[in-house]
Amino acid sequence: MDRRNAIRTLAGLGVGSVVFQRSIAAMVQDGQEITPKMIADAEWVAGVKLSEEDRKKTAQALGRSAARIAELRNVPLSNDVAPAVHFKTLAADPDGPIDLNRTPTWTESNQPDRPDDDEKLAYLTVAQLGKLIKSKQVSSLELTKLYLARLKKYNEILNCVVTLTEDLAIRQAKQADAEIAAGRYRGPLHGIPWGAKDLISVPGYATTWGAPQYKDQKLAYTATVAKRLEEAGAVLVAKLSLGAIAMGDRWFGGMTRCPWNDNVGSSGSSAGSASAAVAGLVGFAIGSETLGSIISPSRRCGATGLRPTFGRVSRYGCMALSWTMDKIGPITRSVEDCALVFAAIHGADGKDPTAESRQFAWPPKSDLSHLTVGYVKGRTDFSARDDIAILKKLGVKLLEVELPRRIPTRAVTTVLDVEAAAAFDELTRADNLEGLNAWPTIFRQASFISAVDYVRAMRVRQLLQKDFESLMGKVDILINANDIVHTNLTGHPSIAIPVGFRQRDGMPMPYSSILTGRLNRETDLLALAKAYQDQLDTHRKRPPLESLLQKKKEDALNGSEKKNN
Repeated sequence: MDRRNAIRTLAGLGVGSVVFQRSIAAMVQDGQEITPKMIADAEWVAGVKLSEEDRKKTAQALGRSAARIAELRNVPLSNDVAPAVHFKTLAADPDGPIDLNRTPTWTESNQPDRPDDDEKLAYLTVAQLGKLIKSKQVSSLELTKLYLARLKKYNEILNCVVTLTEDLAIRQAKQADAEIAAGRYRGPLHGIPWGAKDLISVPGYATTWGAPQYKDQKLAYTATVAKRLEEAGAVLVAKLSLGAIAMGDRWFGGMTRCPWNDNVGSSGSSAGSASAAVAGLVGFAIGSETLGSIISPSRRCGATGLRPTFGRVSRYGCMALSWTMDKIGPITRSVEDCALVFAAIHGADGKDPTAESRQFAWPPKSDLSHLTVGYVKGRTDFSARDDIAILKKLGVKLLEVELPRRIPTRAVTTVLDVEAAAAFDELTRADNLEGLNAWPTIFRQASFISAVDYVRAMRVRQLLQKDFESLMGKVDILINANDIVHTNLTGHPSIAIPVGFRQRDGMPMPYSSILTGRLNRETDLLALAKAYQDQLDTHRKRPPLESLLQKKKEDALNGSEKKNN
């Protein structure tokens, strides 16, 4: 046994403290057997006292455990192999059969006219684009070429594209146009170009996970979310950037930028998805969230981003970071677009064992008067943003609430650290962690967390679930509750909607409201979010891409002149 394996074994057994485990490991030479005397010599450092019998048992257990661990590590495991246990929300089982209608209708019946220039066309919502395609005012091929051109042009400043899927896109667009011409219209997403966060597997193209270790990785299977969008007739135009191993906005290609201010990153880890959607480079995008990766970049970039209830969208074919926390969801320019995309991708697939089929209706069938919205006591930004005034105008009931504080939520995120470390343990053991943002420290640290403490964290997590569900029993929706850690651990759905701008570095930067709904109640959540968004026009604003591009060119020219001088 070597030192590293000794530490891992002791940690896995839950024997002593980290100090004790390190003390034992420090005395171990490669291949050396751990003896009861070595256990005794380490006790004073750790402040523990074992009997002679316990020392013998611990030494023997280490030997047996080391052999078992060695056997386990000889079994090859790819990232798509999940543990044999699965996280489940506290949502009640559905009553009656589930109607998975994947062709919702638009909330408004008006038929838009084609804009008089391509810039305006690119920024239309999915709902508007869908009506133009259905009425044959715009072809899918024409729209696809427009977005491909914009991706190529503005990626120079945004750095949001990992791979253009141009050949596939042209083929899918031509197919969409042929089907629509023949009267086989599939629904609101038919012919709409979209972008995939580059942890979503699509055969024939690299799926890089944003990490240098995987930049040439090609997977042979199609992720369920990509397959369902293909079935809806959507056209994949690009694989979009994510922070390395789904952290932040820095990937092996650099930093993805905010389309409002390219001096700052787009946040992450769905960095490219949010940036491209807001910049009008795709009709919509798909992102993923474990602990803020849809909500955070949506806030930074001014996108509308939906993180669905845990288990509502299959993660099959998507990189696993945390099997009990990962969620897949849409990032768009409007709430209705989120609803139309969500309708196409939700439901069980028989491949992700956590994915369930639940009811979702769009347009919503009831008004908002039955909804109770909770706002958190002491939050002073409500009056500043006029949130309460808008909610009162919409006719909902309002209730002041407090977030449950009994459970230390940040401590429970130990679950994420351990699962992520397990998912990428091969990289840690090979010391192949270059370019992975803050993950190296997290992976190494998590290696010292015992299985006992991981299970304890999961048990505490269930207490948090019960506390939060008790709160949600009083309200249908929370607004601006600063609950991103709570809800990523409990599995509740949230949506970010842009509501205004603040100045930063002399440039406008968007800010958002965050609404959180009950488990599997996306219909109510999206209904209120749409009504709220309809009171504003923030999501219709366009970022200053041309001025940013011009500034970049001028900076490059000035830099070249200084170098020559």
